[in-house]
Amino acid sequence: MDFRLAALQRWLGAHFRGPAFTLAPASEDASFRRYWRVSFADGRSFIAMDAPPEKENCGPFIAVAGLFAAAGVHVPRIHAQNLAEGFLLLEDLGNTTYLEFLRAHDPEAAYAAATEALIRIQLASRPGVLPDYDRALLERELRLFPDWYLARELRRELSSKDSLALEGAFEALLANNLAQPQVFVHRDYHSRNLMVCEPLPGILDFQDAVYGPISYDLVSLFRDAYVRWEEARVLDWVVRYWEKARQAGLPVRADFAQFYRDFEWMGAQRQLKVVGIFSRLCHRDGKQRYLADIPRVLEYLHATCRRYSELAPLARLLDTLAPA
Repeated sequence: MDFRLAALQRWLGAHFRGPAFTLAPASEDASFRRYWRVSFADGRSFIAMDAPPEKENCGPFIAVAGLFAAAGVHVPRIHAQNLAEGFLLLEDLGNTTYLEFLRAHDPEAAYAAATEALIRIQLASRPGVLPDYDRALLERELRLFPDWYLARELRRELSSKDSLALEGAFEALLANNLAQPQVFVHRDYHSRNLMVCEPLPGILDFQDAVYGPISYDLVSLFRDAYVRWEEARVLDWVVRYWEKARQAGLPVRADFAQFYRDFEWMGAQRQLKVVGIFSRLCHRDGKQRYLADIPRVLEYLHATCRRYSELAPLARLLDTLAPA
């Protein structure tokens, strides 16, 4: 018996007091959270979040929802909450993610809206509100790559020379990441967490937001682990963001070449992290489907490392890696 689902149904029944509703899975999540669509005969629908309190904390979701809503972007309204049991009742932003929409539609308007929303979030930034995306957290994310991808997925033990190359790359990336201007960072601002709804975009999965490098969410958006675009198109979108960000007064680099270097180096940090997370999802959590997206992420990483002499040792290490 699904005791969590039964408890959720009891809570919803007490909240709505009368009208019959149906529950259906709404989406999958890489965490322990589950989402259910609550549907009524009159056409109304909501999303119920099930976040087991011993494994997930609804507090950050509620806090960041308030911050982002105040910034003027579309996050789901919270209609009811039961923090003791780990339940939230949310606005339903529909069924269509950016990922699904982009398979059959031109991406320009969707990405323009996502860029505008990102700038609004960044303009609302202030220190001391969200956790800092500090060295300890950035480095802990980097360690996922050797711990889960190299050791568990590839079953590869690095030589002393390769270990030194990896550590040198980590230090170079951390120095760059920590030197970037700081803003609010969603941390997973990509096609599976952006919804096609009115107003566009609806933004989900923001509970892990932090205060950190300004290029991070832009990398999540345009070097997406789930959909790839031609490099020229990505460059054009990044230029457009940079121009709008400068006009809005955000602290981006005055020289675009420097900003693009920050974008790529931040991307390398994120890509190492994502490859590690996808491997962990497979080997720890039994979610093997994420392995299929690793080659795309490694292609981003490899291309960046080849472009910068400081990252060439990491590029050479990547050349030697092959799945077990």
